[in-house]
Amino acid sequence: MKRPLSFLILAAAAGGAPVAAAEATAGFVPLFNGRDLAGWVNANCAPETWSVREGVIYCTGKPTGALRTARQYENFILEVEWRHLSRGGNSGVFIWGTPIAAPGVPFLRGIEVQVLDHGYVEQYEKQTGKKADWFTSHGDVFPIHGATMKPFGRHHDMRSFPSEDRSKPTPEWNHYRIECNDGTLRLSVNGKEVSGGSECNYRKGYLALESEGAPVEFRNIRIKELPATNALPEFTAPIDQGWRALFNGLDLRGWRTDANRTVPACWSVRGERLMVEAQNSSNCAVLWTEEAFGDAEFILDCQPAKSAAGEEAAAQVVRFTAGEGKVPVTVPLASAQSGRWQRFSITVQGRDVIVRLGGTETHRLTLPPETPGRRPFGLGVVKGAALFMNLYARDLGAGTR
Repeated sequence: MKRPLSFLILAAAAGGAPVAAAEATAGFVPLFNGRDLAGWVNANCAPETWSVREGVIYCTGKPTGALRTARQYENFILEVEWRHLSRGGNSGVFIWGTPIAAPGVPFLRGIEVQVLDHGYVEQYEKQTGKKADWFTSHGDVFPIHGATMKPFGRHHDMRSFPSEDRSKPTPEWNHYRIECNDGTLRLSVNGKEVSGGSECNYRKGYLALESEGAPVEFRNIRIKELPATNALPEFTAPIDQGWRALFNGLDLRGWRTDANRTVPACWSVRGERLMVEAQNSSNCAVLWTEEAFGDAEFILDCQPAKSAAGEEAAAQVVRFTAGEGKVPVTVPLASAQSGRWQRFSITVQGRDVIVRLGGTETHRLTLPPETPGRRPFGLGVVKGAALFMNLYARDLGAGTR
C-alpha cells in the first residue's frame, strides 16, 4: 500500500535532528575523560592546583600557570565549556603554546583566548581609576610573550576584540568553539563567531588551560583535528623534552637548606618567584632540592637586583654538592644582568658542567673526582637580592633518576 505524502514528509523531518547531531559530532574526540587528568601535563603549578571534581576540571587559580596537553596540535576545531566560580575571575585557553613557561613569566608563549568574568572590568576600573578600553570580558584573542598575530576587526595592538558581547557571568557556563587552521584562529562564543586573528606564530603547539588567580571550571572539552598544512619549524613550538618543574610557584615544598629541611627567612616565595633578600643574602644558606640528580639538564630564570648604591649585582650561583660533608661546588651565572630576567640552562653529564645563556655557552667546569653520581641542585647568592623562577629539570640518559 502506498503511504500518504504527508507521512513521508513528517518521517523525513523527524529523522533530520539525529542526522544533524551526528554530523555535528563527527570526527570529534574528547580531550578530557571526565574522571582524571590523563593526557594532560601540569606545566608549572602546585599538585593541588588542578583536579577533577564531579566530572569537570577544577582549578584553584593559584599559582598562575598552566595545565597543557601531552601532545602538540596544528589544525583543529576545539570546543570547551567554562565557568568562573567568583566574580571577576581570570583565566584563559592557550593555543599553540610552548611546553614550559616563557622566560621571566609564569605563562606559556602562545595565542591566548581570554576567559574573563564580567566583574573583572568593574574591578579593574575601580582599582586603577582608568577606563578598561584595551580589553573586554567577552572573548578577546591575543598573542602573549613572544607570539604574534594579525587581529581581526576592532582591536588594540594585536588584541582582537569581540564583535558582540556574548559571554555569561559567573556562575553560568559558557561555550567556546575555537577553529584553528594554517595560522588563522576564529573564536565563537556561545554559538557565534566574534573574534580571532591570522598569521599566527606559533601555529603548531600545545593546548592549555590557564590558572590565574581565581577558581574556574572546564568541561566537555573535545577536539576535531583538521588536515595538516605542515607548519615550518619556525612556526612550531618547541617539543617537550621531558621537562618537569622543580618549583610549584606557591611554596618551598621539595626544597631544604639542611638535614632538618628548614628554610631560613632570607628565602621567600612571592608571586610565582623565589626571592632571596638583600640584607640576608651574604650569610643565607644555599637552597637545595630534596631530590638528587644524575646526568641532567636544568633551566632557571634569574633576575639579580641592583643595589641602592648602583653597584652591579654580584654573580648569582647555582651549586652541586660534592658529597656529604664536602664543600659545595659553585657554578657561576656570571653573565646575569641586574634588573633583567635571563634564562640559563645548565647541563651536567658525568663530571662535566656547561652553562648556557640563550643557547650560547658562557661557562664550563669539571666537578671534582669525589663528587657523587647523584647530587641535589642548589641555589645561592653571593651578595645582593635576586629573584628566580621557572626552574625545570630533565634527565639525560637511562638510569639517571
